[in-house]
Amino acid sequence: MARYFVKNRRDGARLLSSALVITGSALFRLDHPIGQLLALIGAMVCIYWWFCYRQLQN
Repeated sequence: MARYFVKNRRDGARLLSSALVITGSALFRLDHPIGQLLALIGAMVCIYWWFCYRQLQN
């Protein structure tokens, strides 16, 4: 199975922080269906990337 993540911690941190910013901004618009969808997808991506980030050695 292909892993959709980078191979170093610096770029992984950048990806994770970008996903957290997008998810955080979507949380401000939970009253709108698009905000709910973005928050849900963003949270799933953040969780997946967090687990991938934790497995990186350097």
